[in-house]
Amino acid sequence: MDEQAEVAQQTREVSWVRRVIRSRTARVSVVAGLVGVLLGAGTVAWRTDTLPLVDGPAPCWDSLSEGTVTALFGEDREIRAEEQKLGRDWRDRDLAYGECRVSGLKDGEVRSRISIRVHELDGLYGMDGHRWPAEYLEPDMVPLGKGVPGMANASRAWVAFPESCTGKPRDFTASTVVDVALGRAGIDRRPELPGWEEDRAALARTAVDAANGAMRALGCTASYPLPGTLPAVAGWEETRAGTLCGIKGFALPAGFSAERREALSSERFGGFGGPARVCEVGGQQPNTYLRFTTVVDPGLVDLFAQDVMRGGARVQGPKGYGSLSETRAAYKAKCPKGSVVFLVEQKRAIDDVAFDLTRSLLPAYVAAETERIGCGPEKVKIMRG
Repeated sequence: MDEQAEVAQQTREVSWVRRVIRSRTARVSVVAGLVGVLLGAGTVAWRTDTLPLVDGPAPCWDSLSEGTVTALFGEDREIRAEEQKLGRDWRDRDLAYGECRVSGLKDGEVRSRISIRVHELDGLYGMDGHRWPAEYLEPDMVPLGKGVPGMANASRAWVAFPESCTGKPRDFTASTVVDVALGRAGIDRRPELPGWEEDRAALARTAVDAANGAMRALGCTASYPLPGTLPAVAGWEETRAGTLCGIKGFALPAGFSAERREALSSERFGGFGGPARVCEVGGQQPNTYLRFTTVVDPGLVDLFAQDVMRGGARVQGPKGYGSLSETRAAYKAKCPKGSVVFLVEQKRAIDDVAFDLTRSLLPAYVAAETERIGCGPEKVKIMRG
């Protein structure tokens, strides 16, 4: 095959991934990722080619509008997109997957980049139950509005697919989600910094756009409305006496030393009315001491199946069960509106004392939170052995 014929063949092979924004203010180049399933190995392969500027669909499964990309990168950026063809895992036809990266360049250098993934959250194998909530269930994340199961802050956003599109999650798996990442994980961008609100709004819009485009690519008819004005986010504040994380009836144990109380004297919490309510206590992100999470979204509950079933010592209660280790306690309760998971995590040792707070804090946290959400009373017991 001569060189011209080979180029023509490669162009035909990647024609389905030409993703270009029609814009008067941005030059757009596209790097198209060709996904292949390597037979026998089951791995996903990327092949990239730089394609010429053409009129065509938008980046990331024809999802990101010109307004969304401009909000993300500004009007003076060259936009480059790389994407995998969205599809199903050949080993499991119910499992959707795909990835897209969009970069904003100036003077030939990447100035910012977002990564968008479509994947099913796994609660039994791997690390989804730890890594994903550490990034995508943060106290400064807010719900995206009525009818949109997702959350956003200035560096992360996510939206879950409806069951009408992907089917009901199987045992020990959670929702299929589109998640969007901007920058490194674990970097605490303060809401008071310039541009925080604008970045949060842009990421929220990106997540909804990408979810709608991905659902269309998978043949689903569902779609979500773009987010409106997002709620304000609470910053760090001093822990109030007798109340922890703003929860009535929940406080630090009476026997805590003055040094421990001083270390845990600050807190921040958010997520009211959304898929999850998250609170961090003590220190500053990412070096906080404690994290408390209440997950009410039925699509996310089984993300924590591994910790609920086999995290360590058994926990029993009238409405549920769970387990705890030195660093994480998880309890799943059957409530009137569906199953709910309560998590207590100790992220760091305090004054070099052993990790021992999950055991002392889980019963009080479950009791107070079940009352707050209308699922109480619930008194849990930590079993011996």
